[in-house]
Amino acid sequence: MRKVVSITLTLLLVFAVEMAYGQGYVFRVLANKGQNTVKRSGAATAVALKTGATLNAGDELIASQGAYIGLMHKSGKTLEVRTPGSQKVADLEKKVNTKTASVSSRYATFLANKMNEKENTNYRSRLNATGAVSRALAGDASIKVLLPNEVRVIGDNAIITWDSPEGIEANEYVVTVKNIFDEEIYKEEVAGNAVNLDFTKPELKNDEGLYILTVKAKENLEVTSGTIGIKKLKGDDASQYQEGLTALQSEVSEEGPLGKVIYASFYEENGLILDALTKMQEAIELSPEVQDFEELRRDILERNGIKIFEERNQE
Repeated sequence: MRKVVSITLTLLLVFAVEMAYGQGYVFRVLANKGQNTVKRSGAATAVALKTGATLNAGDELIASQGAYIGLMHKSGKTLEVRTPGSQKVADLEKKVNTKTASVSSRYATFLANKMNEKENTNYRSRLNATGAVSRALAGDASIKVLLPNEVRVIGDNAIITWDSPEGIEANEYVVTVKNIFDEEIYKEEVAGNAVNLDFTKPELKNDEGLYILTVKAKENLEVTSGTIGIKKLKGDDASQYQEGLTALQSEVSEEGPLGKVIYASFYEENGLILDALTKMQEAIELSPEVQDFEELRRDILERNGIKIFEERNQE
């Protein structure tokens, strides 16, 4: 009997500690630029702030000059900190409107879980284990479009990026889109390694909503990618996601980079990888100086088994 009571008390104590910790959790750090620190509740000195870290109610956030700190509240709402100086986390929480956050909290949890997985696993070893790292082999003249071979998309715009193998110095590319009848319906020359496809353009509208995309180096058309099949969802195929998307739009604005990160989580959880990568690319373009947004984009690539030329990108 005493043993049962002892076990029960132990379990209750563990539960109480977990509840206390859960109640203290207020923000997670999504992005962190600058020499920022955090002074934990009860601590005498501050420590370096790290991306992915959690902030509790009694903590104090210390932002450096020129800082950018992107915070995700446990409700899924986001908050940017740019003003240098000290701010109590409890005071920061007062700036967050959490009255309507039932949907956004779900995708905040999804993103937080993914960040926990990364934190608890050696990043590079997992990349190698999943095949998400690829070294450009000698003689391999193929362009690697950073997408699965077949992908669905719900948005009207899609930003598609690619990598060229080592030794290829192409700066301009030709992006070609064909329909399912192998007819070229769209061609665009771009500088750099990305193209933004606008599916509202007349030439990209078709009843099937099916496209075949290829990327080639402008100066050497033999340097080419494989074909990528894209299906633009509409009708019943699109409506299954619309309710959740509409609910999220009522809670979170996607105008800023942090909002786009939350939307990327929505799309990734629903298997819409191109939409997720598009939102992350938009976040990067809004705040190119914040390296953490690029890391979050690479995390999506990794989780979905999309190979990247890691060694060359690290240079």
